[in-house]
Amino acid sequence: NRSSGKQGYAIAAALERCGAEVTLVSGPTALPAPAGVTRVQVGTADEMLAACHSALPVQVAIMTAAVADWRPAEAAPEKLKDKATRTAIELVANPDILAELSEAGPDRPKLVIGFAAETENLVDHARAKLTKKGCDWIVANDVGGTGVMGGDANTVTVLDAGGEDAWPTLSKDEVAERLVERIAVTLG
Repeated sequence: NRSSGKQGYAIAAALERCGAEVTLVSGPTALPAPAGVTRVQVGTADEMLAACHSALPVQVAIMTAAVADWRPAEAAPEKLKDKATRTAIELVANPDILAELSEAGPDRPKLVIGFAAETENLVDHARAKLTKKGCDWIVANDVGGTGVMGGDANTVTVLDAGGEDAWPTLSKDEVAERLVERIAVTLG
């Protein structure tokens, strides 16, 4: 999806500044890896899932990537020519990385945090995702406007079993710092 990766990279950098050992599993982006962070570059959802499992066990997993829900069932062996006016491409579901890490058994992180990019009914959809995915927190961000994807600011609401906490619009670096502070308080 068209996410820039800026929020995830800001979180990785904030965690590293707090002394955490950070593995950043990243899809395609032009962003440089934050200093002190180990970056694992992936190109597909399957590769991302495998890299996340390889990084376990960890105390905290923060899942910010905007992984597409679907992918073509088969890769074409050569270029698809433009001779036809229509073509059908069969789609299959990508792995649900957040749900899988939330159910990782004995290797499950103590805290699994997902992100929910929503365009409408922000809190309702995020609450449903929190329940469906089995994670501990969902950071819901409204991407219905034009400045979030690729921009430098974010407006989020953090949801957990105890309720919700709506934050004002902040820079993505400030969102990262605030999230890391909340993680530190939660883990003691």
